Amino acid sequence: MTQTQDTPFDQAPSARTLYMATPPTFETVEEERAHRKAKLAAAFRMFSRAGLDEGVAGHITVRDPEAPDTFWVNPFGHHFSMMRSSDLVRVDEDGQVVEGERAVNGAAVAIHCAVHAARPDVLAAAHAHGPAGKTLSSLEMGIEPLTQDSCAFYEDVGVHDTFTGVVLDREEGRRIGVALGSHKAVILRNHGMLTVGTSVDSAAWWFLTLERTAQCQLNAYAAAAGLGKPPRQISREEAELTRSQVGYEFAGWFQFQPIWERISRDEPELFE
Repeated sequence: MTQTQDTPFDQAPSARTLYMATPPTFETVEEERAHRKAKLAAAFRMFSRAGLDEGVAGHITVRDPEAPDTFWVNPFGHHFSMMRSSDLVRVDEDGQVVEGERAVNGAAVAIHCAVHAARPDVLAAAHAHGPAGKTLSSLEMGIEPLTQDSCAFYEDVGVHDTFTGVVLDREEGRRIGVALGSHKAVILRNHGMLTVGTSVDSAAWWFLTLERTAQCQLNAYAAAAGLGKPPRQISREEAELTRSQVGYEFAGWFQFQPIWERISRDEPELFE
């Protein structure tokens, strides 16, 4: 089954049973592969709609369900808004193309191979050059608990604190994997941000909401400068509670579903 399943959500006495989406299950590896690739194509299209496409920069990856030491990635120089399942390329843990005819971004290989190697639990990883993420990465600050949405990342963002130009060196990729640690995201100083998840859905959603969180934080500090006092912080206790409510993997997966429904309906060619 490749359709999202509806599962009973709440059933009060003398009330109707309500339903909510849950991750699908699959009868064959071919079905699961097709689903992952379609979700990956949709994630790229979401990035484009959100202004997270800048030239040839950015990449999202997902492990292959049959050969999990290989992953699917976007071909180099193909616009995010036009990504289809058939456009995607599969590479091995050494970055060699094993399926597909297009070249891949060297930075995608250096970064994502290392991240997937460092985190066997991670199914997908996302990186793009969003304006807010790039700006925040140039400042001596991390993600602060200023809003409810920012609490999804409370104490869950690593920092890769060096910049050595375009990441083409496998050793630099390894250091990014170390900086990511067990977190769902990492700030790459003077570069941008990267997020990971146990599904394409969560990895892509974490990136989108992290980019918006960075923008809100930058806006808050700009406004606070005019007021003469810093932004109001959420307390540790409340930030930890809120993280438990909005920062877990199913929440990330679920937040992507309305986006998936809209893009897959409006742009069915992504399944090609």
